Amino acid sequence: MVLEIRRAGPSDRDAVARLLDETFRNDPVSTWVFPDPEHRRAVHGAFLGVFVDVALEEGRIDYAVDGSCAALWLRVPAGEPEGEDEVPARMRAAADPGNERCELVGRLTGAVHPTHEEHEYLLMIAVDAERQGEGLGTELMRPVLERCDRDGVAAYLEASSERSMRLYERLGWVFTGTAVRLPDGPEMWPMWRKPQGAASA
Repeated sequence: MVLEIRRAGPSDRDAVARLLDETFRNDPVSTWVFPDPEHRRAVHGAFLGVFVDVALEEGRIDYAVDGSCAALWLRVPAGEPEGEDEVPARMRAAADPGNERCELVGRLTGAVHPTHEEHEYLLMIAVDAERQGEGLGTELMRPVLERCDRDGVAAYLEASSERSMRLYERLGWVFTGTAVRLPDGPEMWPMWRKPQGAASA
C-alpha cells in the first residue's frame, strides 16, 4: 500500500476536526466525558478541535491526501514544562464550560506525561470508519517512526482502548506500567517507544 501523505495546514482544520469527531465520538474516553449521546454529538467536534488547533500551532498534522486519516504530532522537549498547561482549560472552554471532565482528562494525562527525555508525542490519530482495518494508521505513522529511529528519538502516546494498545505494541510501543484511571470511568494506557534498530544501538 502506498498512502499519499501531506502536511495539513489551517485550511484543513475543519476537515481534520470532523474526522476526529467521527472517529472518536463513541470512544470510551469521549463517552465518559460526554455521557449523553445528543450532547456529545453537539459539542464533541469543538472539544477535539482544540487538539487540531494545538497541533497546527505547535506541532504537525500528517494528513492523507484522500482525507482518510490524520495523525497529530507534537515534539516535546525534555524537562518539566514551564507554567500550567493551558490546553485542558481551552478544551473545556471551547466545548462545554460547565463540564469539568473536559478539563480533567488533560490534567490526569498531563500528570503522567514523561519529562525525562525529548520525544515525539502522538497526540491523536484517526482513520475514517469505513477504512479501518486496512493498515492506514500504520502507514500514516511510519514516516515519523522511521525518522525517530534514524535520529534516536523516542515516541509517546496514550492508548484509549485495549484494542488500540495492541496495535501500538506491534509498532514498538510499550505500556509504561501506570494507567490513567478516569474517575468512575475507563482507563487510558500511556505508552513509550524507544528508537528501534541501529539508531538505538
